[in-house]
Amino acid sequence: MLDVIDVRGVTKRYGEKVAVDDLSFSVSPGIVTGFLGPNGAGKSTTMRLILGLDVPTSGTVRVNGCAYRELPAPLHEIGAMLEAHAIHTGVPHTTIYSRLPRPTGSRAAA
Repeated sequence: MLDVIDVRGVTKRYGEKVAVDDLSFSVSPGIVTGFLGPNGAGKSTTMRLILGLDVPTSGTVRVNGCAYRELPAPLHEIGAMLEAHAIHTGVPHTTIYSRLPRPTGSRAAA
């Protein structure tokens, strides 16, 4: 089965600052995955790279086998809440929601 999110060898630099350094991971369908780390660890930058809001300096990011910008209907496949300040007070968090393939067959029509 195709991974929902596949990140391979991703580095992101902002001038001399390295925000993400040679990051690789994959997220399989049905698996809950979270990013943990201190401020400045690259969590939000990685999310921005997954969503195509930033371009990696090197490496690849794929969502359902494609770069986010190549998805025909990206909002039907993946969505994110990058900052939750307006919804929750307290500690900000980042969440990505991904839609698994729709079921097929007789149960799908119900």
